[in-house]
Amino acid sequence: MAGYTDAAFRWMCLKNGCGAAFTELANAEGLVRSCRQSWYLLETFQDERPLFAHIYGANPDSMARAAALIEKTGRFAAIDVNAGCPVRKIMAKGAGAALIRTPDRLAAIIRAIRSAVSLPVTVKTRIGIAPSENSIADTARLLEDAGAHALHIHARYASAHHHGAADWDALAGIKSLVSIPVFGNGGVATPDDALRMMKQTGVDGVMIGRAAVGRPWIFRHLRAIACGAHPHPPSPEEIGGAISLHLDKLVEHKSREWRRRRAKFSAETAAVLHFRAHLVRYMSGFRGFGELRRSLDQFRTRDEVVARVLEIIAASGR
Repeated sequence: MAGYTDAAFRWMCLKNGCGAAFTELANAEGLVRSCRQSWYLLETFQDERPLFAHIYGANPDSMARAAALIEKTGRFAAIDVNAGCPVRKIMAKGAGAALIRTPDRLAAIIRAIRSAVSLPVTVKTRIGIAPSENSIADTARLLEDAGAHALHIHARYASAHHHGAADWDALAGIKSLVSIPVFGNGGVATPDDALRMMKQTGVDGVMIGRAAVGRPWIFRHLRAIACGAHPHPPSPEEIGGAISLHLDKLVEHKSREWRRRRAKFSAETAAVLHFRAHLVRYMSGFRGFGELRRSLDQFRTRDEVVARVLEIIAASGR
C-alpha cells in the first residue's frame, strides 16, 4: 500500500467507518536520524484517529528508539512492526518479510520496543516467506511471549506478493496457536468477503487495503451488512463528492511537505499527480472513463480534475 495510505486516504477511510488505520511504512533508521521524508510518512490530520505507526527495520535498538520518538508525538494508538513487506530492497536489509527467517531477532525487536514505549506493539506479517520455507506459525507463540499485543497477517506468502489466492486455512491455523488477537488480510474484495474470512478463520478482525482504494465507503457498508442492513452503492453524485473531498485533503496534506522543500511545481499539482491512481479506481465503470484515463497527465489543478469528473458523472447517466 506504499504510495496509497497517506493521511488523506486514511482520513477518508476513517470517516467512512474504518476501525483503525496504518501509516505508510516508515524506516526506523530514518526516523532516528531525523530524516524529513521518513517523518513526513507519519504526518497526520488532527482528527485522524485511531492510527498505528507502521515502521520497519532489523536493528532492535533503532526500532526501539524510533518507537519512543513516535510515542512522544502523542498522535498514535500503537506501534506496528513490519515483518511482511516483500520488497527486495527492504528484505535485503534483513527487514520486512526477511524477519520471518530470523524469529529470534523479530522477538528481540518486540521486546526492545515494549521496553521503550507504553503503547501497544503489534506485528504486520505474512503466513511465510514461501511454501518451502518456515512459516510465521513457527514464530507466532514466540511473538506472543515477547509481548506482541496482536498479529496482523496477510494470508499469502511473501514470494507471491499480492498474486494468487489467499490461504485462509493457514490463517486459521495461526489463529489457533495464540491467545492474542489476530487480524486477517488478503483475498478481501467486498464486505461479504470480510465476513466470510471471520467466519471461516476465526480471526478477530479484518484488514482491508487495496479494496478500499477508490471505495473508502467499503468500511461503512461492511458495518451495515454486519448489522443486517443492505446498503446501497453510492450514487454518482456521492462519488463525485468523495473525489472532491479526498483531493482537497490531499492538497492540504501535500502542502505540509512542500513548505519544507524546493520544487518545480506547486503542492496542488503534486497532489493532483499523486491522486491519479485513486481517481482511476473511483471512476472505473463510468462512461467516459477511458478518455479520462488517457488525459490524466494533462491535469495540474484541483479544479481541473473536479470539473472533468463532474462532466463525466453528469453525462454518464450511471
